[in-house]
Amino acid sequence: MKKRRQFFKTAVGAGMATLIPSAIMASAPEKKSNNTIKPKALKKGDTIGLIAPGYAIKSEILVEAKETLEKMGFIPFHTNRLYGNHGYFSNTDTERVADLNEMFANKNVDGILCARGGYGCTRIMHLIDYELIRNNPKALIGFSDITALLNGIHQETGLITFHGPVGSTINDPYSIEQLQNVVMKSKAWSFIDNVEITDQEEYNKPEYNRYCITPGVVSGKLAGGSLTLVNALIGTPHEIDFTDAIVFLEDIEEAPYRIDRMLTQLMHGKTFNKAAGFVFGVFKGCDSIPDPKSFTLKEVIMDRIKPLGIPAVYGMTFGHIENNFTLPIGIKAKLDTDKMTLHLLEKAVE
Repeated sequence: MKKRRQFFKTAVGAGMATLIPSAIMASAPEKKSNNTIKPKALKKGDTIGLIAPGYAIKSEILVEAKETLEKMGFIPFHTNRLYGNHGYFSNTDTERVADLNEMFANKNVDGILCARGGYGCTRIMHLIDYELIRNNPKALIGFSDITALLNGIHQETGLITFHGPVGSTINDPYSIEQLQNVVMKSKAWSFIDNVEITDQEEYNKPEYNRYCITPGVVSGKLAGGSLTLVNALIGTPHEIDFTDAIVFLEDIEEAPYRIDRMLTQLMHGKTFNKAAGFVFGVFKGCDSIPDPKSFTLKEVIMDRIKPLGIPAVYGMTFGHIENNFTLPIGIKAKLDTDKMTLHLLEKAVE
């Protein structure tokens, strides 16, 4: 009971903090950044800091993640905060954001990999030291709930962030190769192509279908991530401006009507309809149980997106799937819907 009381005491404290005007919060930025900052390219021998800004990571999965990083030539590092269990979080809001801030401040840490997603990142956005990050830029990598951090930090600091694997999903060869191509060997005109389908049993599921929604070839800066988290940022200081962007979206285990609701909310927003293009990843588990009284996932996406007349494709290789390519948020890319390819038009790292 004592732990439960402490949880709600912390939650209330965090909730009250959100009511404090941003002007008097020490960690709140005064304005958004218009300058793009590219982190340094990672190389073998670099130290990668592991953090869990949302849910806790199981000890055996953490061990596997560290082993994978070592095989890639990196030195994994983390603090004891990673081991915590505060309700469904890895630690309190204060401790989780402290881990993030300290990893950026630590001169011995070259890049940061989120150990897993879950939930919790939106609770610490107002506590992040954005000025510290701006002055100590380094690669931040993750997806799912990490979507909030990736887009929020890019908005506030201009730092290019990376929608890629987390520690619990980094152990497949495709994800490793794609991550290396973007954060270690990045160059202009890097080519991102769909993985070749080999597991027919898995890829025969309807949510793995690949199709063009609206044809076209367009360019724009990359923005997006988990549809649920992109939607959760609406109405906050970190709501994404989609104007002229190539918006990439994915999700997992959401019923078609929930996908419909989230896309509809975005469409009624200020900038979603001003995007240059849309790239949908694999919405794993969002269409696995046929319901004759329901629309299919494809019917929902076609109904919501096609009338916009904006070039769009569905089924590219990213999301809550084994093969996950890395998308640098803030980097200009070119989408070819017929070929279902993305080209990075500039380097993502220095």
